[in-house]
Amino acid sequence: MASFDFSTTGSEVVAKLSERVFGKTFVITGASHGGLGGHIALLLAAANPAEIVLLGRSENKASLVMKAIRETSPSTIVRFVKIDLMSCASVRVAAAEINSSISKIDVLINNAGIMGAKFSLTPENVESHLGANHIGHFLLTNLLVPKLEASGGGARIVNVSSAMYQFSPVMFEDYNFSNGKTYNAWTAYGQSKTANILFAVALARKLEKMGVKSYSLHPGVIQTTGLSSGVDSAAWSIVGPMVESKGMKIPKEKNIEQGCATTLVAALDPALNDQSGSFLDDCNPQQVLEYASDTSNADKLWTLSEKIVGEEFCY
Repeated sequence: MASFDFSTTGSEVVAKLSERVFGKTFVITGASHGGLGGHIALLLAAANPAEIVLLGRSENKASLVMKAIRETSPSTIVRFVKIDLMSCASVRVAAAEINSSISKIDVLINNAGIMGAKFSLTPENVESHLGANHIGHFLLTNLLVPKLEASGGGARIVNVSSAMYQFSPVMFEDYNFSNGKTYNAWTAYGQSKTANILFAVALARKLEKMGVKSYSLHPGVIQTTGLSSGVDSAAWSIVGPMVESKGMKIPKEKNIEQGCATTLVAALDPALNDQSGSFLDDCNPQQVLEYASDTSNADKLWTLSEKIVGEEFCY
């Protein structure tokens, strides 16, 4: 089995695991040109998947990605589905469109996200980081579970999290920061990234009988994707002290090719078949803080998420 690490590129992962891509259907959120999701889609195209569905707020931002996919793999069906992950109504419309247009999903990559934004609430009255990064993906994923099950076993759900999950556990009793009064953009981001990890933990148990596996991961520090463009300027001054106070190691930067690798390993590597629910960093499973791996926290988050979206999902 191929070994992957910090230096591995996404191209290398796809080349070594091309048989896990060929003829498969991939759904990717946040697939804009220049971003991580868009680049992952392009790398997958090199191994001729059957279909790639790109989800995002703007088709214009995905148009160059779609064009490049068609040039790389003319046989691959590529389509765009509009979605606003901060709106459950938008997520439901997008899920319905996907469910009506494809027969199965082999890999769902929950890649989209926001970071360091000013305080705001979603239509469901949820702080925006938690809303966009977790709640939107929670609802989308559950609405697409029948298509994941239809893959016949071996489908995967990949949640792009971050090492910054260490900034905060999920604050179940006050996830909206007292309606913004105690708001800290990095604590909010950390809370949402912890939620991504706990969601993968819950999915691993709930979907095991279907043969569907789930993973979360830290892609690396990648400065070129545009994620940091949405950071409130006032938030930059507090991130350094927070990193120090948490005793976190500042990871080395990766280029976008290296930044795609861990997501693609989570999506494709058969060596992970018996490690569903795990968190990956530098292409390999890593231990996380207890609050991000605790199954009772995962169950508590699931129940809270169901309450927010107004629907229960029982497996």
